[in-house]
Amino acid sequence: MNGARFSAIYRVRCDASAIDARARAIATEQSVEMPLSAIDDESILRDIAGAVDSIDDLGQDLFEIRIGLSIATVGGDAGQLLNMAYGNTSLHEDVVLHDLVLPDALEEAFGGPCCGLPGLRERLGLPERAFTCSALKPQGLPPDRLAELAERFALGGIDFVKDDHGITDQAYARFAERVPAIAAAVRRAVTVSGHATRYVPNLSGDLGQMQRQLCIVRDEGLEAALVSPMLAGVATLRALVRDWPDIIFFAHPTLGGAARISPDLLFGKLFRLFGADAVIFPHFGGRFGYSAETCRRLARNAMAPNPRLRASVPVAAGGMTAERVPEILDFYGRDVMLLLGGSLLQARERLTDVTLAFTESVAHYPRGHDDG
Repeated sequence: MNGARFSAIYRVRCDASAIDARARAIATEQSVEMPLSAIDDESILRDIAGAVDSIDDLGQDLFEIRIGLSIATVGGDAGQLLNMAYGNTSLHEDVVLHDLVLPDALEEAFGGPCCGLPGLRERLGLPERAFTCSALKPQGLPPDRLAELAERFALGGIDFVKDDHGITDQAYARFAERVPAIAAAVRRAVTVSGHATRYVPNLSGDLGQMQRQLCIVRDEGLEAALVSPMLAGVATLRALVRDWPDIIFFAHPTLGGAARISPDLLFGKLFRLFGADAVIFPHFGGRFGYSAETCRRLARNAMAPNPRLRASVPVAAGGMTAERVPEILDFYGRDVMLLLGGSLLQARERLTDVTLAFTESVAHYPRGHDDG
């Protein structure tokens, strides 16, 4: 039986007198899930049972525990990787999955993005600058109103205009009606602006529904789609990437805070591992409470040099404004996408003008902070 391991790193709040027992309990829970004394197969005890590799005291009853887990238990399944790393232990409120250290073989098995950062630069013909994106909102608009907004965004030279993740297949905006209408509107705008804006429809439902939706995406000549991996399942994301290698997949972070998985691990490392070409996340100082250091680690995980995985594009979002463009580009450098939604939509009749000002500020921002 294969004894190769990956490492799961947890942050645990616990009294110092109990931490050794807690660490052993987590190792057992995340592997064989039964008393070791009841197992009479030596190969399972040797190769499958989790092992406590280290315990570090971080102070104030917070400990970092590193546990070795068997690669054989993953079986090449994205959902099973999360299950083995954190499944039952996620039910303990005092444990956070902080990081995973994966061997080369496991990274190669999942494969990461088909397009990624280098592919996006090549497709858009943008080797130097950051990318721009916006979102169609609010929910409740019919296809013709959404198409009108998309056309105005595209006239402003936006790189990507995506569905809001809450726009799925509701009666007021059916996917089969909405996507062709918006795609046609964006095409009209491109003939005027000369800028190749890409429309990114939101996929929803089960895997079969998403596959049928992607047939519409393909038939409309579109290149990108939005998925919410924590709603659809990370195995679904992996299946879509496998079956539609020419599609640029954006991953939305919704529900990502419910699992107590470190965001720089979940969004930066795992969404990349499972194939997201672009990873949306909340930039600090917006509507959400992420720290600057969390965002920095997340972006670095998404783009860290790796011969087995293409880099994912970090997409800074969550209440961003055009006034923050210099600050954001100073922070991340050029290998980032800036997603502004509501702050542009507030302009109403001046939407195209403020979008153009946003896209030009990104295009003309001086280089010199490329390392983030």
